[in-house]
Amino acid sequence: MKIEDIGKQSNRMVNISPEDLMPLPYPYNKPDDEPPFKELTGEQKDRYDTSLDGFLAIGIPKPTTKEEEDALVKKFLSGLEKLLSKENNWTFLQPLFHSLEYCVKCQICNDSCPAYIASGKKEIYRPTYRPEVLRRIIEKYIKKKGKFLSFITGSDIELNWTLLSRLAELAYRCTLCRKCAQVCPLGVDNGLISREIRKLFSQELGIAPRELHELGTIQQLKTGSSTGITPKALSNLISFMEDEIEEIAGKRIKIPVDKKGAEILLLHNAGEFIAWPENTEAFAIIFDAAGIDWTLSSEVMGYDAVNYGVWYDDIQLARIAIRHAEVAKSLKVKKINVGECGHAHKAMIVIADRVLTGDLNIPRESALPLLEEIVCNGKLRLDPARNDFPVTLHDPCNMVRLMGIMEPQRNILRKICPQFREMEPHGVDNYCCGGGSGFAIMQSMNFPDWRSAVSGRMKLKQILETFQDVISPDDKKYVCAPCSNCKGQIRELFNYYDVNGKCGIFYGGLVELIVNAMTDIEKPFIEWAWH
Repeated sequence: MKIEDIGKQSNRMVNISPEDLMPLPYPYNKPDDEPPFKELTGEQKDRYDTSLDGFLAIGIPKPTTKEEEDALVKKFLSGLEKLLSKENNWTFLQPLFHSLEYCVKCQICNDSCPAYIASGKKEIYRPTYRPEVLRRIIEKYIKKKGKFLSFITGSDIELNWTLLSRLAELAYRCTLCRKCAQVCPLGVDNGLISREIRKLFSQELGIAPRELHELGTIQQLKTGSSTGITPKALSNLISFMEDEIEEIAGKRIKIPVDKKGAEILLLHNAGEFIAWPENTEAFAIIFDAAGIDWTLSSEVMGYDAVNYGVWYDDIQLARIAIRHAEVAKSLKVKKINVGECGHAHKAMIVIADRVLTGDLNIPRESALPLLEEIVCNGKLRLDPARNDFPVTLHDPCNMVRLMGIMEPQRNILRKICPQFREMEPHGVDNYCCGGGSGFAIMQSMNFPDWRSAVSGRMKLKQILETFQDVISPDDKKYVCAPCSNCKGQIRELFNYYDVNGKCGIFYGGLVELIVNAMTDIEKPFIEWAWH
């Protein structure tokens, strides 16, 4: 497989079969037991280009005329010029330039990429493949290096519709976990290049996964949340959660909403409200017991930490981040605290620095150090024996590798979970859950099969190896994943392989374990019910 093959006509660049995939431990050590991949329908194959690897994350309709193909190529080149200009790329031009110019193609990063390894080392998933395609396009079509020079240096490439459709799909075969950047001795960030390719397609060609843009960002801007939760629906959900807390804790806890001048505005991923309300309930129980001065917001977008723009489009990221800061400013809170959501940490605490200036530059922090302070400084009455079952910790990439928040969650687990055990590798060397960069919510066509079998495979292997000595389904085990997106991926991954049924492994957040250990709560908080 050569770089230039991406622009050449063929039925399919890569075929994935169960025999190619990285082996898994018991009880998934027989390739014949691998779930079959979902076949695309005839209509889908006719409408979309499936020639990359037979899977569709975006599904770009095929152009019907040569003129339409040429127009898309022209738009791509226009967008590429903007991507490389200071005036248009105000967020990532400098690291993008560094990564494009300084890669020496040593390939050290290859063995760090979980998707590349899990796929059986398929060439197109190699971390340097996408960047090299982009470099060759830049050399030939932007820098006008010349066909002869490109030919004699072996760097020629033909930019056409086939290349564009495959490159767009290929940008969504990288979870942006940046493990490749971590091992690069020169700091080249191939994950960033994948993200910038996504940005080009979104901003210039209007191409992005429907779940991220239309059902994500646009819905959040219109209704207040990517889940579709309106302020009225939020009010109902809060009443429901207060009822549940009363049933479990034996007392009614009022969840503060729109409290002016509170110490912190807590931003949850709104997915928690619907899929895992026990997480937001646990936060309320802990903050109430510890006497934390906090509030939620009922303002549009003020109750949903989600910001999908961080994965594909700077403009969309800025629109959400500014709104979050405006809500905090109107409430006159002292700081914003981000709950168990990894991508919201990256968007609100790290990347938003580029857009939140002046009086919108409100202090922003992770919930994990605050939880550590509460748990480890004796502000709660805790009995670790209530968590006496095997527990391991998944490290969300954006909290740990990007931000270096590694010890707070571990100090908590060491204090309240007597059977806590690390998966290997862990901390900043962790592997992505496989659902990073939006994959966890992308459900189109047969992409979920690729996500579970390939991008999530390394995480499944880690979890199974960690619990191999207690792998019987009769032994209840818990994967602590303090990130809404990671929980979504782990749920899908476990459903795909029936991990709960075959191995008795559950998943959940960090605060649920804390409340489960609280002696003031009579009933067990963790119900071990699969959902």
